[in-house]
Amino acid sequence: MSDTREAAMNAKAWPFEEARRILKRYEKAPPEKGYVLFETGYGPSGLPHIGTFGEVARTSMIRRAFQEISDIPTRLFCFSDDMDGMRKVPGNVPNQEMLREHLQKPLTSVPDPFGEFESFGHHNNAMLRRFLDTFGFEYEFYSATEFYRSGAFDATLRLAAERYDDLMKIMLKSLRDERAATYSIFLPIHPETGRVLYVPMKNVDAAKGEITFDDEDGREWTLPVTGGNVKLQWKPDFGARWAALGVDFEMYGKDHSTNTPIYDGICRALGKKPPEHFTYELFLDDKGQKISKSSGNGISIDEWLTYASAESLSYFMFQKPKTAKRLFFDVIPKAVDEYHQQLRAFRGQTLDQRLNNPVWHIHGGDVPESTMVVPFAMLLNLASAAHAEDKEAMWAFIRRYAPDASPQTHPDVDAAAGFAVKYYEDFVKPSKVFRAPDAQERAAMEDLSAQLKAWDGPAEDETLQSAVFAVGKAHGFENLRAWFQALYEVLLGQSQGPRFGGFIALYGVTETANLIDKALAGELAA
Repeated sequence: MSDTREAAMNAKAWPFEEARRILKRYEKAPPEKGYVLFETGYGPSGLPHIGTFGEVARTSMIRRAFQEISDIPTRLFCFSDDMDGMRKVPGNVPNQEMLREHLQKPLTSVPDPFGEFESFGHHNNAMLRRFLDTFGFEYEFYSATEFYRSGAFDATLRLAAERYDDLMKIMLKSLRDERAATYSIFLPIHPETGRVLYVPMKNVDAAKGEITFDDEDGREWTLPVTGGNVKLQWKPDFGARWAALGVDFEMYGKDHSTNTPIYDGICRALGKKPPEHFTYELFLDDKGQKISKSSGNGISIDEWLTYASAESLSYFMFQKPKTAKRLFFDVIPKAVDEYHQQLRAFRGQTLDQRLNNPVWHIHGGDVPESTMVVPFAMLLNLASAAHAEDKEAMWAFIRRYAPDASPQTHPDVDAAAGFAVKYYEDFVKPSKVFRAPDAQERAAMEDLSAQLKAWDGPAEDETLQSAVFAVGKAHGFENLRAWFQALYEVLLGQSQGPRFGGFIALYGVTETANLIDKALAGELAA
């Protein structure tokens, strides 16, 4: 066993813990299908949201960890439930009236409200694939519509007809009497209207693989369960898909956790072993509400990438997946800076430490060097103080702080400078509130301005930080945190920021003295 594999078998990072659980499934014999199958599901009823990416990113991390501890080949299926009936019109898409005319039709039979694709389902699938491709995920895309219509699901559907009573017993235990009276695991697609019907079965012919039912108008129909004429209700579909494909691992949100016994029971009733599961906590918006793809709250995929790198999003997804996290714009700067902190730490770490570092999992072990010589939080304050409108204006300050840096040699900083300007304009600037200093703060700031104007020492973070610290102490600030908070509130219109010495070094010693003078003259608060 190689040193890396041995270390990976003992690594405490959660992707390795999950990978070892999956490997245990095949400790006696390798999988008959020849590979370990990871699956992630996607419900394309609305525009793709960031939680969907989280599932694929986290599943990919576990897959990568598995590849480190085993030579068994792996595959990842990204499965879109695009044959589901559209139960309601998402609130964040155009042509609402047109969509209402197609309620209850499979999403791949609903016209695209954007007018770009074959259907609404195809549109949302394309958005998902486009995004996954930008991240370089290695996956195979599966469409439920194709799965049902191509015949790939036929054998499992016939078996479901044969074992209909057993599957119904599993489902009926979880249903109220009123729902149970009309429930069926099969949902026929009406041959004329194309709508997904929620109707009871009059007969299930196991030998012929057919179902008989009455539609909403009382007309009797008999349809084969194969060929896309019928789909399964979503809970039976979950377990049946596991059985049909031989899924070994699937993760899903906490809101699915109570259904796990149902999914597993369906899979077993169809003669297959259920996969390993991983239940993650849900994302919340800034108000503590669950993020929903239909309501469009929280941050969208494209919105995060407007203000930060893709890797910072992967870093956010890695952190504590079993803890509910608020996912809104304020988390972006912290995620960016922590990601780069971990990149810098990686170079000096032991093998064991590296395998537990988030960046190993984000980059699949091929970890790049960070060229982020200025923290993102500092760039935000620079954009604020300099009133920068583009990243070229930011580079005038960055070059003085890091003379050897350029957009070509430091692409991380170049990208972050552009992100910082955009983030500042959209989120920081509208909420800035400058205040006037009190008497104690004014005296201290006058002293600091004078010291900076006479500065002849090195314009370095630590030296300047010590000088600012000394001024606060000399002017009687018992809590130095209050002194630094005052600087940010008076000079930048915000209550917190990174180390002020670093800000002075970046913005400029003379420029900071001038900024203090403007604030003391009341020009900023005005």
